Amino acid sequence: MKKLFACFAISLIWSCTEKKEVQKEVEKEIEITKIPDKYTIKQMMDNEAISGGSFYHDNSKLLVSSNRSGIYNMYTVPAKGGELTPITQSDSASVFAISYFPRDERMLFSMDGNGDEIYHIYIRNLNGSHTDLTPAKGARASFHGWAEDNQSFFFTSNKRDSKYMDLYQMDFLDYSPKLIFKNEEGYDIGNLSKDEKYLTLSKSLNTNDSDLYLLDLATEKKIKINKTQRANSSQDFSPSGDELYYTTDEGSEFSYLMKYNIASGASDTVLTRDWDILGSYFTENGTYLVTYINEDAKNTIEVMNVATMENIDLPSFKSMAITNVDFSKDEKWMRFYAGGSHTPSNLYVYNLETKEQKQLTDVLNPEIKTEDLVTAEVVRYKSFDGVEIPAIYYKPHQASADAKVPALVWVHGGPGGQSRQNFSSFIQYLTNHGYAVLAVNNRGSSGYGKTFFQMDDLNHGDKDLKDCVEGKNWLAAQPEIDAEKIGIIGGSYGGYMTMAALTYTPEEFAVGVNLFGVTNWIRTLKSIPPWWESFKDALYLELGDPYSADSVRLKEISPLFHTDKVTKPLIVLQGSQDPRVLQVESDEIVAGVKKNGVPVEYVLFEDEGHGFVKKENQIEAYSRVLQFLDEYLKKDKGTAIEDDTPIKGKP
Repeated sequence: MKKLFACFAISLIWSCTEKKEVQKEVEKEIEITKIPDKYTIKQMMDNEAISGGSFYHDNSKLLVSSNRSGIYNMYTVPAKGGELTPITQSDSASVFAISYFPRDERMLFSMDGNGDEIYHIYIRNLNGSHTDLTPAKGARASFHGWAEDNQSFFFTSNKRDSKYMDLYQMDFLDYSPKLIFKNEEGYDIGNLSKDEKYLTLSKSLNTNDSDLYLLDLATEKKIKINKTQRANSSQDFSPSGDELYYTTDEGSEFSYLMKYNIASGASDTVLTRDWDILGSYFTENGTYLVTYINEDAKNTIEVMNVATMENIDLPSFKSMAITNVDFSKDEKWMRFYAGGSHTPSNLYVYNLETKEQKQLTDVLNPEIKTEDLVTAEVVRYKSFDGVEIPAIYYKPHQASADAKVPALVWVHGGPGGQSRQNFSSFIQYLTNHGYAVLAVNNRGSSGYGKTFFQMDDLNHGDKDLKDCVEGKNWLAAQPEIDAEKIGIIGGSYGGYMTMAALTYTPEEFAVGVNLFGVTNWIRTLKSIPPWWESFKDALYLELGDPYSADSVRLKEISPLFHTDKVTKPLIVLQGSQDPRVLQVESDEIVAGVKKNGVPVEYVLFEDEGHGFVKKENQIEAYSRVLQFLDEYLKKDKGTAIEDDTPIKGKP
């Protein structure tokens, strides 16, 4: 009887457990197929983007950049929390905050000419007026750090020679620049030691490898740090100034942290991880060593207490990751950003002594429910030759085997870029409206080892394109995807891949979305901005030299010369101020495809460069993309009238 009761009890438990599991599966299925509220592009772009976070000298407030006004402007925010106070009110060129001055309320910021990438450094004076500190016409300038005595700052500029960036020092008295290093051999300028004795220089050998040098500014003696050709990159000088910290991938697939003893010339390993160490630096007084790691397309940050050689505990979040950190000069406060693929990053401050934490911003549009946004999933698939391709998959909530959705293969810029697990209002807008997105990290992408990174050298438009096609095949195999409705989208190099797909594999993708993509490699490589001179030869080694016999292959892989192959609907978006991919690239590809009688739409913004930063233009651009996709990808048959007339963004 006891055995019978025991069996009955066990059976009852199993039965209850099974029912609970079935209920959980039903609930899970309901959650997966839940229909989210649908948002307009204006609502989605009303998510605020915040960047920077320079502490005021008494830590009472921070200086940030925000696009809440429609374009980026400069704001201050109290460290204890409160409203953002606007400091600039630009309605044309974006303003990006650099830093508070070390001891007062003056501020440095940068602006370019509506996306032309010719940045100047400006000062906001104590009386509220603004002054251009680097006014040389056509020359770009970049902030390079404060002097140790807080009486001057350093910056780089190509005003002497448009091809090369020199290093200057500007004092706080009359803001007169002093030339510190004249760059006549095409070096990239790295770290300057606190005592201003040493400067690091690097020379690109190819798109992965570079030589690293230590220059004694007094004697002009230059020492080569690396012994072999590897990815060598200067990071920081030790607090004592006796050692140089740098990253290298010598003998490894991934970059790791090394230190070079200036007196002895010996190098030792400091830190290795299973992924690339992207960067490392010491805080102001050398108490902490901050290290960024590119872990499977997202940032992992470690902050090590130098005295104990142990990592400190950082704030943790249930569904977000810390993406960026910086410290106050007294090292008592840390500001950081935390976010994820499903939520834009907010700014926080954290007191390292009291462990007090404060969220300073709430950037998600309150009209948007967080549960309606999609969390990306990292997936991997085999390409045509067995190479494993990593990708980031955004699956719409409303997608299921019973409610199949169209999809897009998303290709990043570069060519050596990487799609990362970051928040994108554009991608969330697409998924919210029922489009799955697979952000492919095709061979040649960074972050997955140097062998993978170099796989596309002198092979663009071939195996990397096949990786994208296999991404389409992966999507087609998913039960929630309509296999007949898969398009391709990308910007810059990704725009090239879009045109390559429509040109060289014309039957694979149903539509193409080309965001300022390269269409004529010969012209693009000949017209790169002059300040890329130090990187030009390395770029030619990867892509091909347009002034050599490589031009034959470059013409073969340039979609502009093969537009007769395009048979699928196309939309092209371009900024007329773009210095990297000239407007003519888009003008001509639209004209060429038009001759085929293929539906073509063209959206041109006169006040944008390589990417769209003004909210008004983003709203116009992304709404046009969705309209195009709804017409030609989501529907069974397109019925829209062909439109090749550029839509002009407001200047």
